[in-house]
Amino acid sequence: MVRPLVDGPHTSPLSLLVFRSQDVVQSHLEPYCFCRSVSTLMSKLTMMPTMNASIAVTAGIHLPQAGPAASGEAMRQAAVLAEELGYSDVWVSDHVAVPTGADYPPSAYVFEPLVALTWVAAYTKRVGLGTTVLVLPMRNPLIVAKMVASLDHLSGGRVILGIAAGWLEAEFNALGVPFAERGQRTDEAIDIMRRVWTDDHITADYPVHNAHFVSMRTKPQPQRHLPLWIGGHADVALRRAIAVGDGWHGAFLSPEQTARRVKKLRAERPESSFPISMRTRWDAVDDDNDLILAEIDHYREVGVTHFVPEPRQRTIDGYLRAMEMQADLFRRAGVMMVD
Repeated sequence: MVRPLVDGPHTSPLSLLVFRSQDVVQSHLEPYCFCRSVSTLMSKLTMMPTMNASIAVTAGIHLPQAGPAASGEAMRQAAVLAEELGYSDVWVSDHVAVPTGADYPPSAYVFEPLVALTWVAAYTKRVGLGTTVLVLPMRNPLIVAKMVASLDHLSGGRVILGIAAGWLEAEFNALGVPFAERGQRTDEAIDIMRRVWTDDHITADYPVHNAHFVSMRTKPQPQRHLPLWIGGHADVALRRAIAVGDGWHGAFLSPEQTARRVKKLRAERPESSFPISMRTRWDAVDDDNDLILAEIDHYREVGVTHFVPEPRQRTIDGYLRAMEMQADLFRRAGVMMVD
């Protein structure tokens, strides 16, 4: 039996956080359950846009960064295995602090994402290093730009910076960052980062951050265009992705919910170089593998071009086994894995 996504003994700590975000940002979304029959899913997808078959579909994997299985050794093993199995990239999430309470168990710690990616970069050579997603307005954008550019240099140009505006007001309050300004801060931070990555003589004022540049520069700068994948499901996030993003990165939406957003995105960003990425909770150890295969097909039909599954396993051995089984499912589904 495939377990529901929202709750249950195998729900990861981060799952609780993300579904709380849907309550805040997109309260009308139905939590999606793998228990629906394949026929029901197919009937609901009949009117959805289909993707161009020529667009390659790729897959990354979320690392065991949070919960009981999380550790430096677990992340190292998972990253090395991801490279061996042909995943294109590895991903980590972001929370600085969460409220104490039933919805946020003590195991819901999250290793700092850029530190975690630096750790696994030292043990890998090929896989991309992604954030799903960095809550940008909680941080000083100049420091983020410096850290990300440094990581991109040290890793040989492998960073994919997924960013979003955030949703957890208590977290912003703990950091002393005005929650109501998170959209403005996100937009301004993106501009700051892109400026310092490309300009050696920045003179500009950024009022939301109270930042003032007078003929300033920061090194290192990326030696390439560093990709920004914009996260978030609300219209404002989609507009941000269209305007300044190099891709869109959603999380835990059903194919029906995804299709509506893909339609808006592709109307303005039809190019194949603009990925449509979806983070999922597929766990090939516990979930019905035929349903996972059907899910892969359904997401592809509505335009998803990249997947980031996050297994629910509570031990590192189980996590690694889920990664192996998921890689096999991706190959069976025709998803491009790196040989």
